[in-house]
Amino acid sequence: MNTKIKYLGLELNSPILAGSCGLTANIDNLCKLEECGAGAVVLKSIFEEQIIYDIKRNTHIHAPVGNYGDSYEYIAQHVATDSVSKYFALIREAKSKLSIPVIGSINCFSHENWVTYAKQFQESGCDALELNMAIMPFDTTLSADDVERTFSDIIQSLRKIISIPISIKIGPYFTDLAKYVQQLSWSGIQGITMFNKSLQVDIDIDNECLRNADSLTQPGEIYNTLRWTAILSKKMRCNLCATTGVSNAHDVVKLLLAGANAVQVASCLYRNGLEYMKELNSGLQGWMEQKGYDCIDQFRGKLALKQTDKASMLMRTQFMNYFADIK
Repeated sequence: MNTKIKYLGLELNSPILAGSCGLTANIDNLCKLEECGAGAVVLKSIFEEQIIYDIKRNTHIHAPVGNYGDSYEYIAQHVATDSVSKYFALIREAKSKLSIPVIGSINCFSHENWVTYAKQFQESGCDALELNMAIMPFDTTLSADDVERTFSDIIQSLRKIISIPISIKIGPYFTDLAKYVQQLSWSGIQGITMFNKSLQVDIDIDNECLRNADSLTQPGEIYNTLRWTAILSKKMRCNLCATTGVSNAHDVVKLLLAGANAVQVASCLYRNGLEYMKELNSGLQGWMEQKGYDCIDQFRGKLALKQTDKASMLMRTQFMNYFADIK
């Protein structure tokens, strides 16, 4: 059974990738994921906020910034460099020990650091770079054009300085999601991943304070990913990787049928362990054998929306009078 695919121009033995998370932050886990059949690994993201936190923890938490005088900028740069050095060392070690592609991941909010760290990813040997561009549209002074311009500016800057494939991981918070994702796919990038997992917030009514909600995706969350994968996969000029809500091999099959080139998983690995990657792959292969498919391309996109489709089940968001006929 041939489950090989091409994703971001890279040859993968499986369309199932280990997504960016804490499980992909050490070499032992990465080697285990390869052993269990992961097509590629996306390393845990570098977060600019974490670097800033490390700078503060190692400088003016112990003494005011003013105490350092002109040396503060030098010290901050030294701490930032040290903060990310272990990450880039992990990339180099992963490349020396793994045969599957290693994809870096970065999440910044300043344009300068997107550029700075992207260079280091390439220099460290990453096969590709995923930009985890999670921009929550909470600022009432920003328009949709402002948000989209931020995406475009970062993409164009990085395309000028790195040659490895670039993929963009986005959330669903766009006023014109279908149109803009299609435009992104025309911008010279090699892939788009839908969707990143936003930090969920809950309220503790006993202590009357905010707290983090469960960070793992729930099975029902796959339906939004399925809808947009099916709607967009035939309209893009780059690869589409689907994620969020993937719980089992059946979910992987669904997303491939909807047109995804690859599928990223994370929460199901937390729940079931790294060896669950074997079960995902064997489940995919078992379904293909049952259906008589010899390779992924024979069925990928079979249920994707084509230009001529009306696809009422994908387009409608409210109750339909023929709901009972959906099978």
